[in-house]
Amino acid sequence: MLSQLLLGGAASLVNIAIHSVWTVFLGHAVQRFWAKRKHPQFLRDRVMLMMGTVAVLMAAHVIEVLVWAATYAAVGAAPSGTNRVYLAFVSYTTLGYGDVVPVMAWRLLGPLTAMNGILLFGWSTAAIFEVVRTSVRDIPR
Repeated sequence: MLSQLLLGGAASLVNIAIHSVWTVFLGHAVQRFWAKRKHPQFLRDRVMLMMGTVAVLMAAHVIEVLVWAATYAAVGAAPSGTNRVYLAFVSYTTLGYGDVVPVMAWRLLGPLTAMNGILLFGWSTAAIFEVVRTSVRDIPR
């Protein structure tokens, strides 16, 4: 059990680092986006900004799922013949179809993956909210 917790903790920390880098990048990109707008078209610009924001965050989540898939591959946590990326996605998103689960020796990686996904989705939600909040706050009156 300790090895599962340590491995899951390490994968989670890698993903936290990835998410940190992507959200810092996102913050700078949003600032540059608004700075370049001399005469903003607020509806069009907000739609573009939100599409970009969500696309960046979704890309970060895909990379983080790939970290979990690589973790599963490194220790043989996925049953033979299983698509590790699929198993990681189902666990990370907490979808939990139940059609594929980690092998018994590494079964704890599933809930650790889900816990990491829930936390990072919450972080993304906060980032999206902040982008919306700042874009509304910066409307000229």
